Amino acid sequence: MDHADRPLPAADALPADVRMALEERAAWMAVSAAFGSLGRAFVCADVDFRIIHGSYVLDEVFGPGAAASIEARSLESVFGAELFGLSGSMRQALAGGERREGWRTSVRIGASDPRLMSLSAAPFPQDLSLPCSHRVKYIIVLRPYERDQEEGDGAPRSFGGVIARSPAMARIFTLVDHLAHAEATVLITGESGTGKELVARLIHEQSPRRNGPFVAVNCGALPLELLEAEMFGHVRGAFTGAVRDRVGRCEAASDGMLFLDEIGDLPLPLQVKLLRFLQDGSFQRLGENQPRVSRARVVAATHVNLGRAVREGRFREDLYYRLRVVPIEIPPLRKRREDIEPLAGGLLGRVGSRHGRSLRFSPDALRVLLAHDWPGNVRELENVIEYAVTVCRGQTVLPEDLPALDGPGTPGAGDGPVRHGSYRMRGRAAESDDAAQLRAVLEAHQWRRADAARALGISRVTLWRRMQSLGLLENGT
Repeated sequence: MDHADRPLPAADALPADVRMALEERAAWMAVSAAFGSLGRAFVCADVDFRIIHGSYVLDEVFGPGAAASIEARSLESVFGAELFGLSGSMRQALAGGERREGWRTSVRIGASDPRLMSLSAAPFPQDLSLPCSHRVKYIIVLRPYERDQEEGDGAPRSFGGVIARSPAMARIFTLVDHLAHAEATVLITGESGTGKELVARLIHEQSPRRNGPFVAVNCGALPLELLEAEMFGHVRGAFTGAVRDRVGRCEAASDGMLFLDEIGDLPLPLQVKLLRFLQDGSFQRLGENQPRVSRARVVAATHVNLGRAVREGRFREDLYYRLRVVPIEIPPLRKRREDIEPLAGGLLGRVGSRHGRSLRFSPDALRVLLAHDWPGNVRELENVIEYAVTVCRGQTVLPEDLPALDGPGTPGAGDGPVRHGSYRMRGRAAESDDAAQLRAVLEAHQWRRADAARALGISRVTLWRRMQSLGLLENGT
């Protein structure tokens, strides 16, 4: 009898390990088909946060072989350290038995382009008797973001290491994702400390030029002569001290990205040369007549109001419009208070891990952070977290572990460190301050009482009573 005509052996006749492997594969395929019918991919991981299986939908999203290529890799290597590093917010939640839903994050598998995905994660039930469940500890569910664009759900987004919750930052993340195949010049504006260079790096990392150099120039850090040499390079003997030829930043960034920070401080004589460079990529080294060409993509940033600078004659109008092909404005932290909590949590995990510590905020400490206006924006917040990790002696950061937070909106500003339960205020002043604090927390959570109560460490009933006593119920939803 021909081999092809032989009947397949009964399942009971197969070796136990082969039978188990076949049953596990059949179970994976069934679950993958179920998730796939809903347009979702999933990834299963073991107790060490290492990937056991990825569904076939990953191949449809990221290209053939994507699912197989991530098996045995760590979740951190696929989804980033901000979420799944030792101090990552998603990893900490899963390890504590919690689930997280609707996070947005940028994912790249293999040589594929990065994709913005909606990600949910949860511990896998351990009391199931499915063939594929004995090794599975966690499950990650993914859906392409363009198919899942519910805004305002309050879930934080992680994009290239940046964590945010506000709709304003979600729009910036989406725009950066749309710029993945563009070569347009980008102008990023925003106050100092808002993260303009970080957004510029995100644009670079999402672009086809990501394997090329990212070269930064601070246009306000050097005098005219040195800045021109820094940007365009020079030849030997071009000026005193020029003992050899030097490649400038524009040339070094060819096939990559040139980031011009504080472009509003660029001297007028250099603005003319930069305009020519933006038009055709040509430039000349100092002391040289030979024109050169660079293929660098330009992204600029400034805290200066360039429109006003144009009107005042401090900035060329033609250069302004040449730079402002794609404008991105980053709002200050005080105008997106809902980002304070996830940012502070992410920074605490990152800074704590450098010190070998796992820390958390007390509700009172978090309330102090939410109430502050943050004139120094994210940079100031990071400095506060560094201070808190240094002085905190327990596992919980308390209000007394925070530095004095000067500026409007902070209880006790200018009076030294804020003390637990006391802001040195009495009577109507204290009541007004309590209302301001509570309003800040509610605004940070878009007036969702359940989320605000959780952040404050109180019940929803207690929150409702406090809102009623302070006259805030009419603002609630």
